[in-house]
Amino acid sequence: MGFGTALFKRAVAIAIVGAFIATQVVTAQDVTPYTAPDNIDELSGAISTDGSSTVGPMTAAVAEEFLSFAPNIQVTVDISGTGGGFERFCSGDTDISNASRAIKEEEIALCQEGGYDYYEFEVAFDGITVVVNGENDFVTCLTTDQLNQLWAPDSEITTWNQLNPDWPEETIYLYGPGADSGTFDYFTDEINGEEGASRTDFQPSEDDNVTVQGVANDQYALGYFGFAYYFENQEVLKAVEVDSGGGCIAPSEETIADGTYAPLSRPLYVYVRADSLDRAEVQEFMRFYLANSATLASDVGYIGLPAELTAQQQAKLEGAIDGSVAPDSKGGSATPEATPAS
Repeated sequence: MGFGTALFKRAVAIAIVGAFIATQVVTAQDVTPYTAPDNIDELSGAISTDGSSTVGPMTAAVAEEFLSFAPNIQVTVDISGTGGGFERFCSGDTDISNASRAIKEEEIALCQEGGYDYYEFEVAFDGITVVVNGENDFVTCLTTDQLNQLWAPDSEITTWNQLNPDWPEETIYLYGPGADSGTFDYFTDEINGEEGASRTDFQPSEDDNVTVQGVANDQYALGYFGFAYYFENQEVLKAVEVDSGGGCIAPSEETIADGTYAPLSRPLYVYVRADSLDRAEVQEFMRFYLANSATLASDVGYIGLPAELTAQQQAKLEGAIDGSVAPDSKGGSATPEATPAS
């Protein structure tokens, strides 16, 4: 059983019972390990999360580990895509929204309409990974121009030899995230120059397991999703190197972290409703999340933030809890964007 199937069956089923930032000098030594309060066993309640299928594995891993500290706090992890998650979040249905891109203007307006303020926290790096079947022996690298030719709204590419005459005259079966996915938004923006601009004759799904299975079962298929899904399915999938002008670069922990895997490296986020942070169980869950984000990101196939940026996120959280940092929805002082180095 691959990562997607195993983790998301567990994640979706989880019902776990059980502006001083701008002026503060932060060093790696400032990262604060999680220390549970003495009354953690007495805390109870339910924390609801939804959103990105990319960030979902990380939030699910955090929730599972948090169980050992807080056995009476219930955490649910649903998967409806970044856009679908924000719809629920801005309607007050969830406490935390997992997002593989930053919140959009129309989603900000939806939260304003619902009267919900929020804080944004960056939790990891990811590299959108283009994959082919593990038995594909002819594709090792694609240029961003070739990816554009393949995925552009007006694309007429249907066979591999149309991309490269040395490749076989076999139909390319395409798989990818659906329109509610932040991965879809990011990929189309970087490759096709506009969010949402994509050919439509492919198999879309908000569940990246569909892409895993689709590509794994067809020698001539191609798809894309977050690095974690490739990381846990390497026995049946092959990652395609990407050439954005400086040579072919394979996605890896190193190339995603240092930004050389361009243009498909990106930060990952969780958004927390400000009113939800008034609750002790949400405060402790987020403290645990940020303190362990680097380790758990690596465990599920993503790349943790540098220590100093993790410390900044922790300081921002404490400011959100004590009221000294305004919500991002009100123009609060956000931490510097934790984008991979270039």
